[in-house]
Amino acid sequence: MGTLDPTLSSLLSSINQEIRAKKQQKIRDSIVSSIYSCAEEITRKAAHHKIDRKLELDQKIDDIITSRVFGIPIMLTLLGVILWLTIIGANYPSQLLANGLFWLEGQLTNFFMMANAPDWLHGVLVLGMYRGLAWVVSVMLPPMAIFFPLFTLLEDLGYLPRVAFNLDKYFKKACAHGKQALTMCMGFGCNAAGVISCRIIESPRERLLAILTNVFVPCNGRFPTLISLSMIFMGGLGAAASGTAAAVVALLVLVGAGITLLMSWFLSKTVLRGEPSFFTLELPPYRKPQLVRILIRSLLDRTIFVLMRATVVAAPAGAITWILANTYIGELSIIAHLADWLDPFAVLLGLDGIILMAFILGLPANEIVLPIMIMSYLSAGAMLELDSLTSLRTLLIDNGWTWLTALSTMLFSLLHFPCGTTLLTIYKETKSLKWTVFAALMPLGTAIIVTFAIAQLAFLLGLV
Repeated sequence: MGTLDPTLSSLLSSINQEIRAKKQQKIRDSIVSSIYSCAEEITRKAAHHKIDRKLELDQKIDDIITSRVFGIPIMLTLLGVILWLTIIGANYPSQLLANGLFWLEGQLTNFFMMANAPDWLHGVLVLGMYRGLAWVVSVMLPPMAIFFPLFTLLEDLGYLPRVAFNLDKYFKKACAHGKQALTMCMGFGCNAAGVISCRIIESPRERLLAILTNVFVPCNGRFPTLISLSMIFMGGLGAAASGTAAAVVALLVLVGAGITLLMSWFLSKTVLRGEPSFFTLELPPYRKPQLVRILIRSLLDRTIFVLMRATVVAAPAGAITWILANTYIGELSIIAHLADWLDPFAVLLGLDGIILMAFILGLPANEIVLPIMIMSYLSAGAMLELDSLTSLRTLLIDNGWTWLTALSTMLFSLLHFPCGTTLLTIYKETKSLKWTVFAALMPLGTAIIVTFAIAQLAFLLGLV
């Protein structure tokens, strides 16, 4: 073979180098492209992995919290812990607040004496109206200031929808709406707030059903009576009293929930017939609680709001109570006459006339029921505060109280008619006087039936 022409050889060499350079550039471009693609894929997978891990963690928590085995026990444990923290935390600030308010009462009394005001005016304004307000604020504000933030914390974490999920099947069996579980939770703070929260239920029938049965959830106004009596009669006044009281109150809450389901089913089969509607409950992801937001919502929007509504009705109630305690017909005051008249019927319920009369006079605010009892037993003309639970226990036992009296009083407090604020709220929500009257008489009838059955059974078995 002959040799190639030098020019042709140079041209071929140049073409070969250019091809090799293009191949190398293509390879480099391919490598860079692969690197970027791989980086994008890694980033995408990492982001999805992070989201997937969050969803996977939420799912694992929900598998426990909403399970058939652990869901309800966890819910009851959280309720017990919240009640225990409320009881433990409220005792000392409640005492400090009462001391301050009753010190101010002494200053008001000195002012009325300096002004030579008539005794009746001092009695109505200070011993009746102011003292009633002082009692309501001192026993109601500290528990609410603890209970509402804890409740709002669970709400902010996203736990309350899980409560509704756990209770949904029970409300469906009772022919009620699953969202009633949420409105029932709101009733723990205030039944009036629970009634307002029933707006989240779209069906008018089921909304009315939730409104009428919300009263069976013990509100913050009933907790002082329930807690005090459970500490005195159910667990003693020792170191373990707070834990025992929390357990007893939690058990009463379960009774209230059971009565709610039972009455919901009964009303659905009688005056409010209908089938329960279905709703899709999407469980929201768990959220990191915002403490500042929780404090603002719980203290300002709930605690102060509920406290103001309670004081508005407690002030005139205190004045009326003082007038009835200081107006005599013959040798007895009007309160004593009312108690004697009610006593035969009250005994059938495991109560006495003074207890039943205190619930009637306590219609404006549940917080004043216990002070009215104390005032009546002491035969004094004003609502008095005893020095301690020990002295209160002595007072009640001296007036014939037994474990049955305490149990009947707690059950009647749990189940009886709602307070005046709640009744007014029910009227505004239903715009019906008929349903408002029914909302008062239905729980009253329930309380009478339950306490009568328990008292008669105890008498029959010779337990008292």
